[in-house]
Amino acid sequence: QLQASGGGLVQNGGSLRLSCAASGRTFDSYAMAWFRQAPGKEREFVSALSWSGGTTYYAESLKGRCTISRDSAKNTVYLQMDSLKPEGTAVYYCAVTMRYYSGSTYADRYDYWGQGTLVTVSS
Repeated sequence: QLQASGGGLVQNGGSLRLSCAASGRTFDSYAMAWFRQAPGKEREFVSALSWSGGTTYYAESLKGRCTISRDSAKNTVYLQMDSLKPEGTAVYYCAVTMRYYSGSTYADRYDYWGQGTLVTVSS
């Protein structure tokens, strides 16, 4: 089970750190990712981390403004987001894939999902 948290209301240009805590089993041997879904839009890829943590992927629009990381001791993955923009308003979901150890930008390659945490960026 994945539990996402850390969302909230932030001003344009502000920062947030999202957390995704795993329970019931450890996911530190699997690739994990963050996706987001804005109102009326499809879910889109944000960032992914390979099983080893050695490879990271970011959506082009977010490169340089967010960092994905993992704390294996806490069985938690983080997404640090800086310089947030109003278009970043969305529900953010974490996910894990048991099949693609390098991670993926495709949502259908992920097997377990958290419930989502809402991020609202005010203009």
